[in-house]
Amino acid sequence: MDIAVIGTGYVGLVTGAGLSDFGNDVICVDVDVKKIEALKNGIIPIYEPGLDTLVSKNVSEGRLRFTTDLSEAIRAARAIFIAVGTPPKPDGSADLRYVEEVAHSIAQHMNGPKLVITKSTVPIGTGHMIEQIIESHGTGHKASIVSNPEFLREGSAIEDFMRPDRVVIGASSDEAAELMKEVYAPLHSLEIPFVVTNVESSELIKYAANGFLATKITFINEIAALCEKVGANVHDVAIGMGLDTRIGPKFLQAGPGFGGSCFPKDTSALADIARRHDYDFQIMEAVLRVNDAVKLRMIDKIVAALDGEVEGKTVAMLGLAFKPETDDMRDSPTIPIIQGLQKRGATLRVYDPQAMDNAKKIFNDIVYCEDAYATADGADLLVLATEWNEFRALNFERIRKALRQPSIVDLRNVYEPFRMAGLGFKYTSVGRVDDRRKRTR
Repeated sequence: MDIAVIGTGYVGLVTGAGLSDFGNDVICVDVDVKKIEALKNGIIPIYEPGLDTLVSKNVSEGRLRFTTDLSEAIRAARAIFIAVGTPPKPDGSADLRYVEEVAHSIAQHMNGPKLVITKSTVPIGTGHMIEQIIESHGTGHKASIVSNPEFLREGSAIEDFMRPDRVVIGASSDEAAELMKEVYAPLHSLEIPFVVTNVESSELIKYAANGFLATKITFINEIAALCEKVGANVHDVAIGMGLDTRIGPKFLQAGPGFGGSCFPKDTSALADIARRHDYDFQIMEAVLRVNDAVKLRMIDKIVAALDGEVEGKTVAMLGLAFKPETDDMRDSPTIPIIQGLQKRGATLRVYDPQAMDNAKKIFNDIVYCEDAYATADGADLLVLATEWNEFRALNFERIRKALRQPSIVDLRNVYEPFRMAGLGFKYTSVGRVDDRRKRTR
């Protein structure tokens, strides 16, 4: 099938590359001339493992190309994926200006029947809005509206696209649903479940899924706070919970709160959708409040590890991205933590394997270092903020000698308390106690 993907951000680029690998002819469109020229030259603007290889393969085989000519792409395509940004407004609602602009462009340049698919995460009712725009401003050709939300995890997006847990199709007609199954034909042989529903249900599924996962993360962070007060170990509590098949072990890792491009935006949007329909979504409102509070609690941990004396101290931070295997700084928990420490008079030395270029767009008053050991050099405290694999096997003798004081705050619970104590560190983690007794039994 001839497909146009409008928007070459994270979702659009992965979608375009994945659909072309399924055998479709795909043209990816963006208004950013520099980005399109870079993509034509094989330069991928985001860090996502395996994406460069997938793009290169399908470009060389002639199934994937890039353009800034939106009208050409619309006319050439049978199916048009909308994958533009829907950033949050100050009130938490989704900003749909780019979706509306694309809908108007599709209406203007339609030269035949089109399948118009929303891949962007959008509020309930957006599909109907797109349909109205095309009907009111179009050329008389029929547009079948489909919602096809993405469930891509940064760091494993290629695997998620090629072998998803499910494909959700919210279609306005049976014909549109069948065409979508044709687009995703290779997934049928893998027996991937297809959830076919109406457009409104599909739009809500994405928000409901991310809202639930954000709730799960927030719940275990609340349990971690309770563990610290009662002397329990959140790691063991999470294992005991996760072995219940009704709960499962994923998203039960205590830490500094959720961040990234999806969870903060989608939980805020879900709460806003409920408010606009005169419903108080109390759980989602609480998740947002608690997640903000968790980040502030991490600052308190760091301050306590410095014995309350932050002014003039140097804090070394390993990791800046909101999670490993990405360069994404959007809503990363490290942002408010760094800001909070700076307000208290601390100097920050930082290192991240991929995210430092993006971090420099936010902070120009912190010291960027070349590796973990340079980061620790002369610092009063080391903070592990993102659990990149290279931080799991540090030479702690070198780290201890580099630090002014042998003190570590582990916000991701990567290290074992008893081992760190044995290495001579004052060690602080999230929701755990020194578990030497358990280990020696």
